[in-house]
Amino acid sequence: MVADIAFWGLGLVAVISGAAVFYVDSMARATYALALSFIAVGLQVLFLQQNYVGVVTVLMMVMEMAVMAVYMVMFMGMNPALMPMSMVHSNRTAVATAVLTFAVLAAGILLVDWPTRRGSPPPEVTEALGEALMGPKMLVMAVISPVMVATIVAGVVLAAHRTRYDRFGDDLRQPTPEDPQPGGVGR
Repeated sequence: MVADIAFWGLGLVAVISGAAVFYVDSMARATYALALSFIAVGLQVLFLQQNYVGVVTVLMMVMEMAVMAVYMVMFMGMNPALMPMSMVHSNRTAVATAVLTFAVLAAGILLVDWPTRRGSPPPEVTEALGEALMGPKMLVMAVISPVMVATIVAGVVLAAHRTRYDRFGDDLRQPTPEDPQPGGVGR
């Protein structure tokens, strides 16, 4: 009973926070609402006893949304990530597309002749799923992942033409930054 309530409660959280992405008025709030939605979905997957997929979903989405929030604050000067804005563009087209997509998917669910299950699930479902997803490529992914992170960090370092050391001096003790264009919060 408690597990059922928690499962449906997480479903409600996922839907409400997913809708909040389009309701809140800043990119940062939309990012955190999306992260909450994915966390709720990942926890629901854990209730379905798919531990690997659930934990990976939560970890991947939390890290992705954290990185997105950091990039927004880092590259959008004066923190416009928290300034009001609309996350909805081409509202009529978006609503029409969503309704049409829902209708097609619902029709597919109701009209398709679903096959009957053949065989039985493997004794260790999570292991079988991991093997099906990654197979012999797990070692390759374990090696490529740090290389990808290093590439992202190197790209950011090369793209940022000015750093805090350029603005506040080598010892970071300059009282006001030397910005080519003055302005910002508190000035």
